[in-house]
Amino acid sequence: MKQREISEVARTAVAPVRAGTQAIPCASTVAMKSTQADRYRHRIDRAHAEAAKAKGYRKGRGTAEGPKGRFELTEQVAFDDGWGSGQTRFEDLVQRPTTVSEDQARSVLTFNESPDLGFDRSVNPYRGCEHGCTYCYARPTHTFMGLSAGLDFETKLFAKYDVARLLEDALRKPGYEVAPIALGTNTDPYQPIERELKLTSMILAVLDRCNHPVTIVTKSAGILRDVDRLTDMAKRGLVQVGLSITTLDSGLSRLMEPRCSTPERRLDAIGHLSKAGIPVRVMASPMIPGLNDCELESILSAARQRGARAASMIPLRLPLEVKDVFIDWLEANFPDRAKRIMKQVTSMHGGQIYRATFGDRMRGTGPLAHILRQRFEVACARNGLSEHLRPLETSLFSPPQRAGDQLSLL
Repeated sequence: MKQREISEVARTAVAPVRAGTQAIPCASTVAMKSTQADRYRHRIDRAHAEAAKAKGYRKGRGTAEGPKGRFELTEQVAFDDGWGSGQTRFEDLVQRPTTVSEDQARSVLTFNESPDLGFDRSVNPYRGCEHGCTYCYARPTHTFMGLSAGLDFETKLFAKYDVARLLEDALRKPGYEVAPIALGTNTDPYQPIERELKLTSMILAVLDRCNHPVTIVTKSAGILRDVDRLTDMAKRGLVQVGLSITTLDSGLSRLMEPRCSTPERRLDAIGHLSKAGIPVRVMASPMIPGLNDCELESILSAARQRGARAASMIPLRLPLEVKDVFIDWLEANFPDRAKRIMKQVTSMHGGQIYRATFGDRMRGTGPLAHILRQRFEVACARNGLSEHLRPLETSLFSPPQRAGDQLSLL
């Protein structure tokens, strides 16, 4: 089992803060008075921050320890035995190193038949994600390994070191039918450890050699490290990129998705990819009523100005353990509006926190979800953003050859 500890300092990106910077207010066709706009500025209250720290939130992490997983047999509960052992130490709040272990997968190409998804196959080189997005729907996948959907999901990562070879084996199987492979459907393929491991780059190298189409979803500007290869693949119609932007407010972004690229860097990435001829979709997801939904029009407009061609939007989804993680984070960081936000979230899922019904889970139901969808459609029409990018090319594919294979000479 390969395992090593990655330095917290090396993994934490410190973004410069300009004096006087303010959050971007809600976009609207009618100018709002300054007193109204102030409602939507995400103020970081010092008392709230201290309360969050006392609950176990560590610097640069999106959650505390998190709830007990569905498959865990034991649970640890902290208490004060009179000797101070129950007190929270400052070093415990600041430091929680990231570890990466080998995921000894036997196959890496996963197929699905979901009617809600625009792809039927995917590859995920990593389990767990250091970005630490508090709303991440992939958190429950860690509970299958007896780990928590909270801090374990962000710090105990697993990497499929042999992903390139396993992918080649899958692509050369007799009867394989070509269709775009999706990267980033579970965890981000360009999360911080990709800088060192470069597993996503290895996957792209395989797909590039055999002319296989691929779609990439990320919220990291790290994708620009592969821009040369992606540009070449785009010329053959083999690649599309979806870049997720949840908010334009860097302060809110640091709270919700502490180790992601800043919103401005993601917009810059859209600009660089678009200039390179790579089709880009902006993904304004998730939209959280009462927290970031007022920025929907601003996000779409800013992305279109940088060159995005299409857009998508999904209301907040809180399946399984994500519900507890998100509610705990919300109450710790926004106690003044937590109940109101959750009331609106449940109104978009038939009175429940989450419903997994096909057709509804990605769009929501009820008046609030309907209004959000209408706003999205109007904003897309105003900015010239389509819902779909052009289909990728599938006719150029040729199965990868093994070393020493001479069949191509016949």
